[in-house]
Amino acid sequence: MKRKIIDLLNILNLTPSTRSVDYVENKTQFQLHSLLTEQRHPLTWNLSQVIKRDTAAGLKRLLLVDQDISKKLSLMAQSAQEGAVLEQAAQAIVGAINRGQKIFFYGCGSTGRLAKFMESSLWRPFWRRLKRSAQGRKVLASFPSDIEECLVGEMTGGDRALVSALEGFEDLQIIGRLQVLERRVQRGDVVFGVTEGGETSSVIGAILAAAEMWEQKKSSWNEARKHLYFIYNNPDDVLRPFDRSRAVLDHPAITKICLATGPQAITGSTRMQATTAETYVLGLILERVIYLLLSRVLNRKELGELGFKTGVDIERGLEEFAALPMALLSKVKEIASLSELEARVYEQKKRTTYFAKKALLTVFIDGAERSPTFHLQSLDPVTEKRRSCWFQVWTEAANKLQAWRRLLNRRFRGLEKEFYQSALAAGVSDPYLRQVALSSLLKAGDDQQHLYDFSLSERNLGAKSLKRGELGIMVGLNEEIEELNRIKSSWSFFARLCRQKGASLALVFAGLDSEKVFLKKAKIFAASFDQSVFIFIPSPLLSDPLQLKQQILLKMLLNAHSTAIMARLGRVVGNTMTFVNPSNLKLIGRATYLIMSHVNDTLNSPEWRKRYGRSQLITYAEANALLFDALENAAGRASQRSEVELSIIRALEACRQKSFVSWEKAEKIAQSKGLEAYLMRLNPRLRSSAKG
Repeated sequence: MKRKIIDLLNILNLTPSTRSVDYVENKTQFQLHSLLTEQRHPLTWNLSQVIKRDTAAGLKRLLLVDQDISKKLSLMAQSAQEGAVLEQAAQAIVGAINRGQKIFFYGCGSTGRLAKFMESSLWRPFWRRLKRSAQGRKVLASFPSDIEECLVGEMTGGDRALVSALEGFEDLQIIGRLQVLERRVQRGDVVFGVTEGGETSSVIGAILAAAEMWEQKKSSWNEARKHLYFIYNNPDDVLRPFDRSRAVLDHPAITKICLATGPQAITGSTRMQATTAETYVLGLILERVIYLLLSRVLNRKELGELGFKTGVDIERGLEEFAALPMALLSKVKEIASLSELEARVYEQKKRTTYFAKKALLTVFIDGAERSPTFHLQSLDPVTEKRRSCWFQVWTEAANKLQAWRRLLNRRFRGLEKEFYQSALAAGVSDPYLRQVALSSLLKAGDDQQHLYDFSLSERNLGAKSLKRGELGIMVGLNEEIEELNRIKSSWSFFARLCRQKGASLALVFAGLDSEKVFLKKAKIFAASFDQSVFIFIPSPLLSDPLQLKQQILLKMLLNAHSTAIMARLGRVVGNTMTFVNPSNLKLIGRATYLIMSHVNDTLNSPEWRKRYGRSQLITYAEANALLFDALENAAGRASQRSEVELSIIRALEACRQKSFVSWEKAEKIAQSKGLEAYLMRLNPRLRSSAKG
């Protein structure tokens, strides 16, 4: 007997909200599921099932995807044209410094943190090390006294956005335009607009604003192309349907650098391969710049003492990247031990404290990006009486302002409310985006630095200190290994604190020394701990003057590690980001597509049809209506369940029972079973494919 096909929204008594109708009908430019970066990678298709069975095997699959970067960069190295573009960018920066102009990196989200990394982890630390070196006086006499200030790394929303995104800003070109103006970018400065997907509105606004500075004379566009760069990770033909992307791709004054490596290890998680590729390539450009500047005044021996063991050749650097994923793959069992340990800590409702100094920003970035990717509470502000975030990050500092300086290697930079407020009120036509942006502006000022404390302050060592059963993780670079066993070092202090509080300890270092040197020092800690993990990733590239390669090794390790943890905890299904936090228009689109895909994949399965008959597949509009209804009802739920997860369960339960299912019912199912186990029961194809 043929079963009746149901109307999902009708049976749920759900009328699409005004925001949902507006999104489906008017926000098509943010429905980005056609992008290459939004596709599922075949190598990690069943990652969540694999990683629960064998953490090391799952981590290996994650790290193997980084070899897609190796292939892309090798092709670039073999292309004379692409190599010439990167060399052109380096020469343009040298020229700007000689003229007293600046270099401006601008990004949003992961690429915004990349921009901060260029300034705060590569550029500023190098010049400070140089000032303390034997060559310092000789070199600095030949350059601007404020050369540290010549490079500015800016992200959508300013420094506060390092902690978590400021809602509404990413979706507005006007934000990028205004930040370019506030930071006083001028014609002749070298500007890099960096976006993972190639469609981020605020980044596009920034690079177009910089291009307009050259438009008075179109004859100067050849010169403009030496100064303006747009870096992105999707093929041009995939981006052209989007008006804002096409405006940049077709702009004659902007040089385009496409670093498309393919799908991400976790679908849409561009914090991984996309941002890794961009960080490495832009870091190579900075290495080349500094080498060109220094080689004018230093001989080969002096350059070698500063870390330039060989000349800096961009093409060779592109080829060398391949050695980095291989170094990580050789340590996959050790990384798996750390991932399993941290996952157990969270399963027991305990927390983790990361401690870092020179790798602080790399650690901080990975932690901050767990929040939108896996629907976690972001870092706790000082106003939070109880710890809600699963982890915290500390560094060697006496108070919160000093900690910000350690993180950024400069003072905190917020957005000036008066500069933005009237422009946003008048320049944003969409009522919802205008309201959200004006609200976010209140959270973007200099005052925000007082809300977060990453220091070894009395407050943190008291109320926020580690507890029995928790985990402390120290992350560092090669040159910090010597400090490990110094009694008065902050490393020793942190290890003693872990021991006194009954916490486990892990050390994660990347460097140029031998592993034996590291383990000899690290194992002195081991006898005092019930559980400890020590990981040392030897850098296969001995020339690392900006410490770029060591930082990249730590970035890839932490990205894979944190992803493995969340997969073990059920916050990934297959390789899809089912716990994504839909906090902007792009992520709303991703969440909608995930709901539609997972529901329809189940409804299409032979097992479902055999049990429940043929069901009408849900549309994108229906999935979006469910999502917005979940978002609008989220305030009444105390748990951190994902709106995507709950929407999938509610839709399938309604189709299965052919009757109304409440959000509360969906939440009970999610809490008792978890999304993946629920889907595998209804769609056994997932179970059988997990065995592969």
